[in-house]
Amino acid sequence: MDPIALAATVLVGTIVLGIIFSVPIAVSIGLGTFFAAVVLLDFEKAALVSSQRLFTGINSFTLLAIPFFVLAGVLMNTGGIAGRLIDAAKVMVGKTPASLANTNVVANAMFGAVSGAAVAAAAAIGTVMTPRMKEDGYDPKWSAAVNVASAPAGMLIPPSNTFIVYSLVSGASISALFMAGIIPGLIWAGACILVVMLTYKKYSTPQETTSVSFKDSMLVIWRAVPSLLMIIIVIGGIVGGIFTATESSAIAVVYCLVLGFIYRTIKWSDLPKALLDAARTTAIIMLLVGVSTALSFVMSFSHIPDAVSDGLLGLTDSPQIILFLMMIILLMVGTFMDPTPAILIFTPIFLPIVTTFDMSPVHFGTMIVYALSIGVITPPVGNVLFVGARVAGMGIEPVVGKLIWFLLALVGGLLLVIYIEPLSLWIPNMLGLIAE
Repeated sequence: MDPIALAATVLVGTIVLGIIFSVPIAVSIGLGTFFAAVVLLDFEKAALVSSQRLFTGINSFTLLAIPFFVLAGVLMNTGGIAGRLIDAAKVMVGKTPASLANTNVVANAMFGAVSGAAVAAAAAIGTVMTPRMKEDGYDPKWSAAVNVASAPAGMLIPPSNTFIVYSLVSGASISALFMAGIIPGLIWAGACILVVMLTYKKYSTPQETTSVSFKDSMLVIWRAVPSLLMIIIVIGGIVGGIFTATESSAIAVVYCLVLGFIYRTIKWSDLPKALLDAARTTAIIMLLVGVSTALSFVMSFSHIPDAVSDGLLGLTDSPQIILFLMMIILLMVGTFMDPTPAILIFTPIFLPIVTTFDMSPVHFGTMIVYALSIGVITPPVGNVLFVGARVAGMGIEPVVGKLIWFLLALVGGLLLVIYIEPLSLWIPNMLGLIAE
């Protein structure tokens, strides 16, 4: 067998076997990369190149933003921010039918945006909302599905670690990507609300809505403003050129600490655990980035992206069909792989293809992040699905049954994001963040 074909077979085979036998994805990618490099080079050169690429991949000033944003999210979760955001969301949608379900969606979008983590949103918001919705007569399985489906909206609404990772691989502007994610993130939340409004009568008992005075409503929203202000400070500073994304992440940590101490929800004794949790999450992400950088080198060396590009372009010359095929692949990949390694692996393969028909890397970034975010709520490996089900005190099977309509609506939202370019590029273009 040709060495390049053999290397590609070894690479894909090792990663697939690792996934089948539940080997951590970073380890699977690392082993597959090393074995493929051994086929292409000798053992000594493969070890040298793999280790060099691993450390080169994480030697990036931009990546420093990730540990700080992760720590800010942990502090937000520790600091009891979820309750204030839920109360504010309740005021915003309190007059609508299925108000508690809609509150769950809006609160997840706000908390996910603040924390940047879908898992944290599903856990924090679900812990508070699940008992409330059960008391109000909502079907617990449907309530869990609402929480799971809406949690990833914050992966698109800035600041977003997934966009930082994509920026590292693609070279696209972080500021432009952050702004590009706003409307797709709102589309995600809107798709969830649409399903809620269409299905709530089947899964809930009508409850009398409690009237809240205008003064009390404004007080509730005012209590949540300091939490939401972090997004404005971080994003406004980046877009205004006051500081970089990395600097903004450090500012976010300081802001969360100050807020936690003011609210008296964070104690000095909480900090060691928060730092440890952030360090663990960061270590996982950085290892994935490192091994995926080595993987990208091996794929490039063996011309795998060229082969995939030739294969897709050989099937059709229609950009619409090619994008649809990419969407199907990304949705399938998302069912068994987390967004970070998937972005690192598939961006170098797909981005050169979409640039041949003048698709903006920023637009493609929203497409790939949106598609892979669906994977975090999809079995068999969706981590948000598992967390949301665990918070609701049940297995994933009953939740998946109620999740189907949400998934269909979210795929519909993905099609809008893919084929209506202004949904992603209007805000970045309006702010002058994309070079002509």
